[in-house]
Amino acid sequence: MQQKPQPARADPDIPARLASIVGEAQVLTSEDDVAPYCREPRDLWHGRPAAVVRPATTGEVSAILAFAHAARVAIVPQGGNTGLVGAQVPDESGAEVVLSLERMRAIRDIDPDGATMIAEAGAVLEELHAAAEEAGLFFPLSLGAQGSCRIGGNIATNAGGTGVLAYGNTRDLVLGLEVVLADGRVWNGLRRLRKDNTGYDLKHLFIGSEGTLGVVTAAALRLFPAPKGRAVAIAATQSPAEALTLFRRFSAAAGANLTGFELMPRIGMEFIVKHLEGARDPLGDAYPWYALIEISSGRSEEEAASLMQATLEEAFEAEELLDAALATSLAQASEFWRMRHGLSEVQRPEGGSIKHDVSVPVAKVPEFLERASAAVTERIAGARPVPFGHLGDGNIHFNVSQPVGADKAAFLARWDEVAAIVHGIVMELSGSISAEHGIGRLKRELLKEVKSEVELDMMRAIKRAFDPNNILSPGRML
Repeated sequence: MQQKPQPARADPDIPARLASIVGEAQVLTSEDDVAPYCREPRDLWHGRPAAVVRPATTGEVSAILAFAHAARVAIVPQGGNTGLVGAQVPDESGAEVVLSLERMRAIRDIDPDGATMIAEAGAVLEELHAAAEEAGLFFPLSLGAQGSCRIGGNIATNAGGTGVLAYGNTRDLVLGLEVVLADGRVWNGLRRLRKDNTGYDLKHLFIGSEGTLGVVTAAALRLFPAPKGRAVAIAATQSPAEALTLFRRFSAAAGANLTGFELMPRIGMEFIVKHLEGARDPLGDAYPWYALIEISSGRSEEEAASLMQATLEEAFEAEELLDAALATSLAQASEFWRMRHGLSEVQRPEGGSIKHDVSVPVAKVPEFLERASAAVTERIAGARPVPFGHLGDGNIHFNVSQPVGADKAAFLARWDEVAAIVHGIVMELSGSISAEHGIGRLKRELLKEVKSEVELDMMRAIKRAFDPNNILSPGRML
């Protein structure tokens, strides 16, 4: 039986003990100072921490966890606070300490010959992009929150994003980790090897563990040759089934050079034009569905553009698309991607949004979209499904905006009801209730419904082995 940590608020010396490790200026306790660390992007949880502590080195993290382990103080690691399942914010008890990694943002080393980078957990994802580019290389993890999310959080959640089709999830981009364990010991696993069959591959236990097994403080990351050229287009289709046909065509034509294939509905385009500053519909007429397509080339812009143009023309001749716009400049290509990345944010002005991060086999995406949309609108008249996402890997963000003029609170109160409908269809199609956002607090109870008792027992055993006092992110995931 795991022991629960004693409430931190019962010991008024906690802030002072933390200050002795990192200095008084790096221990925040006032309501105003801790507020940014206590609310998450969806505003579903409003926590109250015992303190927020901001270490600058792995040694300081080690000392903090050694103290917390001995004193049974709950620790909640936090990166950029962009997580969408509530794992990174403190609960309402006032007993948890937020461990912010934001000061640990150094890029320690880049090896151009080995195409690797070692970065600390607090490095912002866009900073990694820029550093890789400066070295003539490319780091492919790309998310809507890349201007504020941090690589430690990306690793803790096994973030997906728009580059998964060609490069894989975060898990596929990590070669090694530096991790501080619950008792303060430091595991230096920053190996850059592509091949290492010396026992259990421990890094994979921490990738996607959402801060429940250890605190990632640095990572050795895979880099790739920078593409010499990219071609980006937005194509209109009649249905997700036609979009899937189009994906198959582009996949066959471009192979590994197909680096993006994103699906968006008409209502999503309407929200973008309405709420994203400076955005306009790249196609003159309104169409039911849109695919954002990217082809990369290791040789030239001309090669990428030629392959894109030829494949679009073949699709037109086969009547697989209705219209298309090919970006004619890097600025326009960036604008197309800005529109796609803005899809989550533009739903906010439309009121309440019930969100789902799910995946199904790629071939089942059209069936899922048809069934889930029909079931949700049948249950809630006027509900507006806004499904979008990564068609090439089967990950759909099935979001549902409230009916126009509806009461936001009343609509959001039906979250569990709507989620049960959507997740039920997902499970019937052999999918997953969490494709890239994780479990956290939002889906903790759902995990019991989708994991076997054997799987849960193994997860609990791992948790007990790494964190016997249950101080790391208690109540998250398990």
